[in-house]
Amino acid sequence: MTFTSSRPAPTTMVTTEEIFERVDYGTAVRAVQNALATGLDPVRDFARQVLAVANGQLLLMPTEASDFVGIKVASVTPGNPALGRERIQGVYLLLDALTLTPITLFDGAAITTLRTPAVSAAAADYLAPAAVEHLVVFGSGPQAWGHIEAMRAIRSIDRVTIVARDQPRAELFAARVTASGLPAQVGTAADVATAQLIVCATTARTPLFDGSLVPADCCVVAVGSHETDARELDSALLARAQVVVEDPATAQREAGDVIIAVAEGVIAPHELVPLRDIVTGTVAVTAETPRVFKSTGMSWEDLVIATAVYRAGARSEA
Repeated sequence: MTFTSSRPAPTTMVTTEEIFERVDYGTAVRAVQNALATGLDPVRDFARQVLAVANGQLLLMPTEASDFVGIKVASVTPGNPALGRERIQGVYLLLDALTLTPITLFDGAAITTLRTPAVSAAAADYLAPAAVEHLVVFGSGPQAWGHIEAMRAIRSIDRVTIVARDQPRAELFAARVTASGLPAQVGTAADVATAQLIVCATTARTPLFDGSLVPADCCVVAVGSHETDARELDSALLARAQVVVEDPATAQREAGDVIIAVAEGVIAPHELVPLRDIVTGTVAVTAETPRVFKSTGMSWEDLVIATAVYRAGARSEA
């Protein structure tokens, strides 16, 4: 009797180093923009599942496209930094869409580190002014660094101000940015008054700055929170801004910045603008008020980036 193995084809693990060797931020930004411009609709994405466990959260993020299916399993453990471990960890599994055969495993945290700034920069490419003299970044972790790199891929930036709770860490981070060729210094929340581009990449649960200080010709990106009772942006800013989100339904379910502002009556749900509509030109960018991009992170974004990384690796091996 002959037995045929039913096990899937062997998978390979793509490391953090390999991911960033294959796809840089500029390429990742273009992949996101191209996906939205050529028919991808975030409305059809699966909802993320957030499961509470004893020491944090598990995030399950599945999605599908014509060629591939993917799922990210990530953990968020607030106590990990004190133990010398990363706050966010995970794996990303890419499968063939036709047979659902596992193809490749990726470092999930690396996919997130590449994906989140790429989506932010894909939006900012449409929402930010053409000239960015001053970028203000709240945060000093991997996402803060990734966002600086991604924003440099879409705009020429003259200087950066870093605002963070841990001053020594902020000083080290600013020195690292300066060493990369972009002048940076540590500042305060009031520095948003002279910014053309603001990035919020923190774990803050309350607003980081006074939204009334933000200039009219400014783009604000907020990525730090996906919880309903936490926000980085105040209602004063959302009340006067064009608010762009990946998907309005997802934002109203997960984005505290949006949920709280809607509850306070300063913005109506129908005023939320899908990013896809900005990319396709269905909705025009409002130049006379600040533009806010509030990102919650969605499963389709991980698949777009994982696909780009996988195909880049396949080309290099051909």
